[in-house]
Amino acid sequence: MALRALLERERILARLWPVVAVQLLTGAGFSLSLPFLSLYLHVDRGVPMAIVGTIMLGSAVVAAVARVAGGEISDRAGRKPVLLGALSMRIFLFGGLAAAVHYGLPIALIAALYFGVRFSGALAMPAVSAMVADLTSEGERMRGYGILRVGANVGWALGPSVGGFLKTVLPYGALFLLTAFVSGISLVIAWTFLRESHPGRSEGRAGVREILLTLTDPRFRDFVLTSLLVLLVAGQLISTLSVFVVNRLGFSPAHFGGMLTLNGLLVAALQYPLARWAERFQRRSVLALGSFLYAAGYLAMGWTRSFAGLLGAVGVATLGEILFIPAAQVVVAWLASPERRGRYMGLWGLAESFGWSAGPLVGGVLLDLFPRDPRPVWGIIASMGFTAAAVFLRAPWLREGRSGRAPSPRP
Repeated sequence: MALRALLERERILARLWPVVAVQLLTGAGFSLSLPFLSLYLHVDRGVPMAIVGTIMLGSAVVAAVARVAGGEISDRAGRKPVLLGALSMRIFLFGGLAAAVHYGLPIALIAALYFGVRFSGALAMPAVSAMVADLTSEGERMRGYGILRVGANVGWALGPSVGGFLKTVLPYGALFLLTAFVSGISLVIAWTFLRESHPGRSEGRAGVREILLTLTDPRFRDFVLTSLLVLLVAGQLISTLSVFVVNRLGFSPAHFGGMLTLNGLLVAALQYPLARWAERFQRRSVLALGSFLYAAGYLAMGWTRSFAGLLGAVGVATLGEILFIPAAQVVVAWLASPERRGRYMGLWGLAESFGWSAGPLVGGVLLDLFPRDPRPVWGIIASMGFTAAAVFLRAPWLREGRSGRAPSPRP
């Protein structure tokens, strides 16, 4: 049985390794330089943090639009052309950023190039997610998305540490140039080894109205609305949690960094084995458990005061992340017909972007409303995850038929 499982795993890796390698390299390249952009703008160029924050918010809006556009284009032109086009754009855009930073060009130009970088990265994401669904069978899709997340998280873990070290000996511009080089390696791998998983289609119209009509698929609409509750909880990880841990509990930024490191290490170590384990259960059970653990982890934040307790709470929430995110992608692929997987993944990405953008706003408002007692803050946040868990468990739109497949979605 162990040999058979190993062979099955190797067959999946043989199909997915170019996608995973591209995801790892692009994640590492992105996090190698871009986390330091805010620091460069504020410290070296004297840009007020309000303007820096506005640039970051604008880039998030651009990225959300790009995810919808990328999904639609990948359905019509194929997955590989979208990925190759996005990687080519990244090479030129990061090269432009390197030159703009090195020569101290206007802030408006740097912001425009950064918007382009975020657009190109988001453009490729639905194509990558749809490609994993194309290349895996129904029974192995959870593992496929698990492998993809491992690659992405390893890349994100390597990038900031390498970038932080190189920043001590290299100027900011060199970091962006190095990211352009890493993007070039990704492009070579994608061009050489990636095979098209969906030839594309040309029939039908493509417009905002047609894309939004996808939400008339009641199963997909209800799934996205319920998932938004969990995504709002997930969005607390960076902004809300950092303010709470450092400003409210008095721990250092290094302590908070350790919590994020734990999150990344757990994902890298446990994502694949837990994905294999989760394949034994119905999708709605995995979604409910992931939502429950997400909520339980953040609920514990309101009652713990020790660093060990915070690490434990982050560990529980990370288990929720490990289960929920790939299971949600599996459901999106399950609900979509093969010719519309990109569109569905793009709309799911839009919901994911909204959750990560609106989550900090919700958390910030709650921190202001309850400055002395954190229990209501995290209790209200956790209630959204618990509500989603209950809905997933009872949802008739997640019940699997005898074939294990969802009915064909509406155009």
